[in-house]
Parts: sequence; structure tokens; C-alpha cells
Amino acid sequence: MDAISLYNQTTLECSKLITERYSTSFTLGIKTLDKSLHLPIYAIYGFVRYADEIVDTFHDQDKQALLDRFKKDTYEAIDAKISLNPVLHAFQLIVNKYQIEKDLIEAFLHSMEMDLDFKTYNDSKYHEYIYGSAEVVGLMCLRVFCEGDDAEYQRLREPACKLGAAFQKVNFLRDIKSDYEERGRVYFPGVDFNQFNTSVKALIEADIQKDFDDSLIGIAGLPAGAKLGVKVAYLYYQKLFDKIKKLPPETITQQRVRIPNAKKLSLLFGSYLENKLGLS
Repeated sequence: MDAISLYNQTTLECSKLITERYSTSFTLGIKTLDKSLHLPIYAIYGFVRYADEIVDTFHDQDKQALLDRFKKDTYEAIDAKISLNPVLHAFQLIVNKYQIEKDLIEAFLHSMEMDLDFKTYNDSKYHEYIYGSAEVVGLMCLRVFCEGDDAEYQRLREPACKLGAAFQKVNFLRDIKSDYEERGRVYFPGVDFNQFNTSVKALIEADIQKDFDDSLIGIAGLPAGAKLGVKVAYLYYQKLFDKIKKLPPETITQQRVRIPNAKKLSLLFGSYLENKLGLS
């Protein structure tokens, strides 16, 4: 391995470490992808994870300045095809290799900036935020999964967006307490945290379930190397969503709902068997 290849590999492995530290669920899902897809998806996760940290974690810093610098450094890395920031270098490798569109990156960074300015969302801003924070991340991954086949990418684009939206909305429900108490945010349009009741919760859940249902055709049509990993992510979030649906509103506003690691492994193993036996 020459020096450049060693540098590239090391930066990609940095993003792998970030993924493993921040998300056991996402790591499990990636491990079920074809091995050739692992490092590219880790690179995408590392990028979006660190951007999200800027707006959610560094409360004693000038977040706008940090995000502006991160955005500038991101585009410079993509254009120059190099960065001394390992997360950005790994990300630009994947952006340039798989021709991930800059408008997807711009939409994502715009949603991160929205988190600095918006505490409550109307319907338009809600959909704008979900597109940028979740749907485009799914589309970045889809570019990797399709490996240059644009016709396949276009065919799967809409279901991928639906799946990303479902995941994000489940996250909003799961994190409604911390988003409100720690950051003053309520993402669901027209929802008052202090008046979160059964009927409001039911309307949100119906919307999420429709997104899940609309995404299934896309999962079935994914390339073989990506199908199992995405199916595991789908099953994990559907299981989390099912758990949330069974709980009263007051529980959701008082604690964060989780799926134990043992259950995550069970979902992984069950999906693997289905895939091997041709049942999925």
C-alpha cells in the first residue's frame, strides 16, 4: 500500500470508528451490507454525525461559526479532493467516487443550520427539514448502493426518501423529551409539547406508518449487496416504532424509548436467515 492509499484507508477507518462509537444500530446495519459498501457508508455517517454534533452538542461554542467553517471545509475538500480533516477527507473520497450531488450535501447542511434558528416548525419547514436531515442522507447511501447505475438510482429514489423520512420521524417521537427540554425544539408542526395527547400521537403515527409502507417496494428492489443491511435498519426502526405506539403519550414525553442490544442482534440474525432462505 502506497502512502496515499494508506492515508485514504486511515481516514475511512476513522469514520468507521465514529460510527461504532455513536450508533450500535447503524453499525449493525452496515455490517450486513456487502463488504465493499462498508467503508463508503461509514464515511457518509461520519460526516453527518459530526455536522449534527456541531448543532446539538457544543453549547458553549459559536455554533454558527463552527458550522460555517465545516461547510466551507467540506466544499474545499470535495473540490480539491483532499483534506487534513480525516472525516472530510473520507467523505470527499466517497462523494467524488460515487458522484454524490452537491445539492444533496447543501440540503443536508441547510437542515443543520435550521436547527440553529428554528424551535418550532410549520408544515413547510418540517418537510424541508426532514428532506435535508434524513431523506438526502438516504439518497447519498443510495448513490453508493447503485454504484453508478443512474437508472436504478432514479427508480429507487422516492422509496429511499420515504424510508429516510420514516426513520427521522421515529427519531423525533423517540427524542421528543430531550429535543424540547435540552434544545427547546418541537419538530412536529402545530404540536405543543405540553399538550401532547393520544389523538396528536395517533395522527403522527399514521403519517409515519404510511412512510414505512411506501418504502417497502424500494427495499425489495435494492441491489443484492445492500438489501439485507437496509432491511435490518427498516426492521429495527419498525420495532422501535411499534414499541412507541404501545406507550401512552405521557411516557413518550418523560423518557427515551430504546431497543436493547440483544433485540437488535435478534433482528439482525432473523433478517440474515430470511435473506439466506430467500424469504424476504
